Amino acid sequence: MSRPITLFTAQFSDMPLDNLCQLAKDCGYNGLELSTLGGYLDIEKASQNQKYCDSILEKLAQYDLKLWAISNHFAGQLVCDLNNDSRTDAFAPAAYAGDAEGKRAWAIGSMKASAKAAANLGVKVVTGFTGSPIWHLIYSFPPVDPNDIEKGYQYFADQFNPILEEYAKYGIKFALEVHPSEIAFDLHTAARTLDAIDHRPEFGFNLDPSHLIWQGVDPVKFIKAFPDRIYHCHIKDAAMNLDGENGILGSYLNFGEEKRGWDFRSPGHGQVNFEAIIRALNRISYTGPLSVEWEDCGMDREYGAKDACSFTRKLDFNASKQQFDSVFES
Repeated sequence: MSRPITLFTAQFSDMPLDNLCQLAKDCGYNGLELSTLGGYLDIEKASQNQKYCDSILEKLAQYDLKLWAISNHFAGQLVCDLNNDSRTDAFAPAAYAGDAEGKRAWAIGSMKASAKAAANLGVKVVTGFTGSPIWHLIYSFPPVDPNDIEKGYQYFADQFNPILEEYAKYGIKFALEVHPSEIAFDLHTAARTLDAIDHRPEFGFNLDPSHLIWQGVDPVKFIKAFPDRIYHCHIKDAAMNLDGENGILGSYLNFGEEKRGWDFRSPGHGQVNFEAIIRALNRISYTGPLSVEWEDCGMDREYGAKDACSFTRKLDFNASKQQFDSVFES
């Protein structure tokens, strides 16, 4: 189908932008999914200054790269997180460190500004997170009152509906990366999330199979369940390493530690059935980017970026326009 192959910049945010663009060009990417990390994208400035946006696009064009989506994941996380504790101090300007509600207010403003920034950059999708006020209730002990879960989804709706009004104003889609610690992390919670905001069209999903398979969720079933809500797609892999001693909850072990029950992998080096995903994306006529989010603690990053691009380009194929045996018909 020749979908654009892009590189998500978050995991490369320590590199100067010119170096990252050169790497992406050398690897064969068509463009970037540009994140706010690394100073590559100032959302507030992009929402107010067209010349700034033009300079970003010109910079990418120097390396034959384009832009199909921008990311504001960290600000989105702050919108609905219950505590906004010290773990997220780096997600907002330093002036808000230790100020949970200050971080939330800043984040809401940033998420609203993302819609105008995307419009100024000529893209139609902002990828990101929502956070969740009820993630800490995932295991129902002490017993959880169902009303508390309902209140959590209502809180999400109250916070995000005003944000989505800005997206509607500029014709931009927000693509939530379905992910543990977000308001939607599997099929059932994704459906409940859409219900909470009355299925407004500005809100959809960034499909990332790596966050689904270790939970036992089938990414193909997710695509089939929400064919009109797949607004963006990450190509990232994961592998299970369950040995009878660990489990899917991670055992408080960091990514990359050998004893973990699962870990992320560079695309093609884990257990995601990407061919099945491409076939499902073909069935829903998804033509957006296949954006490599490269995370693999056991592989050199620049090698992984090139290997992942080659894998993804070979992976992508068109749907058939005919039955294979139609040539036998007279």
